[in-house]
Amino acid sequence: MFSLLRENLRIAFDSIKSQLLRTILTVFIIAIGITALVGILSLVKALENTINSDFASMGSNTFNLQRYEFTTRRSDERAVVNPVIGYRQVKEFTEKYNYPTARTATSFYGTRTAEVKYENDKTDPEVSVVGVNENYLTNTGLKLDKGRNFTPFDITNNARVCVLGSDFYKNLFKDDNPIDKTINIRGTKFNVIGILQEKGATFGNNQDLRVLIPMQVARTMYTQPNINYSVSVMVDNAEFLDSAEEEAIITFRKIRGLSPVEDNNFGIGRSDDLINQISEITGVLGVAAWVISIITIFGSCIALMNIMLVSVTERTREIGVRKALGAKKSTIAAQFLYEAIIVGQLGGLLGIILGISVGALVATIANFNFTTPWVAISAATIITFVIAIFSGLFPAIKAAKLDPVESLRYE
Repeated sequence: MFSLLRENLRIAFDSIKSQLLRTILTVFIIAIGITALVGILSLVKALENTINSDFASMGSNTFNLQRYEFTTRRSDERAVVNPVIGYRQVKEFTEKYNYPTARTATSFYGTRTAEVKYENDKTDPEVSVVGVNENYLTNTGLKLDKGRNFTPFDITNNARVCVLGSDFYKNLFKDDNPIDKTINIRGTKFNVIGILQEKGATFGNNQDLRVLIPMQVARTMYTQPNINYSVSVMVDNAEFLDSAEEEAIITFRKIRGLSPVEDNNFGIGRSDDLINQISEITGVLGVAAWVISIITIFGSCIALMNIMLVSVTERTREIGVRKALGAKKSTIAAQFLYEAIIVGQLGGLLGIILGISVGALVATIANFNFTTPWVAISAATIITFVIAIFSGLFPAIKAAKLDPVESLRYE
């Protein structure tokens, strides 16, 4: 049995070598469909990994008060413009909201185009300056690589201290220890007390190129009108998150002066809610990837079947000789089926390599968290095997049914 299998495989490889150009074209046609499948699924997974890592660090026991909800409005609805969340409202909320074990973090972006100076060196004007309180790092899931966090004393006494993103340690300070060094932003000097762990960039937004300073100090430096503040609330136990959220909504509705019949003119967002919404979007992208790939793979299936039918026609006399020498129908059929499987797997292997390469390249350029798409690889392997069986079955049956006498007469 094994000798027969080995013989059929040898004949299949010899046939592939004798029709090298057609085989290469068929392999590439199959590879295109598999590349589309693996490449798109790789990118979708990388995008999902990136977003999940960015928001999951906030934890499932955190929610935000924000100007708008995350949900997208329908185009036929009239857009509602919510008022910004101002400093007085944020301050009043932190004073009145006293839910047990809850910690409230407040922040705002002073600018995204700051220039930071250290001695004779300076950065490009692309640094984000964020005014924060002492709970900001904890509630947003940021970790310190060096130094310490802000203390309530730093915030209430408007201390000129700051926490820097990891890029400053590598570039501005040339890997020198930045703790207790002094930097200059807009003519104001700050003492560096901490360096954040590296976060990377998301959608072109470099999260490692930012400076965190006490909120009141930031307010004296950046006085533009209609600044929108962010509020984040974290509870120690996720079981109390719903009740903490309800109390926060009631408190903020009173601060906003809303009557009981009025809708909220602000949004509530949880990190897991956003992750779920993004998962739905990536799920749609995954379905689109399957549809595109199946259409391409269907064309590959037809191409492989055609080349196998041509192969049967060209080798009719050979089939007659083998049958005259005692070859069974099953042996003839297996020979052509093995040939189709080999071509299909070669196309699948090439498609997997190209798909992973394309996915990794685009993920690197876009700063996504790329991981090996094992699900896509498994699916591609199974699909190419099914294609090969489906495409090779009819030609194999046709070859097995050929009459040996007629086949020997074939020219």
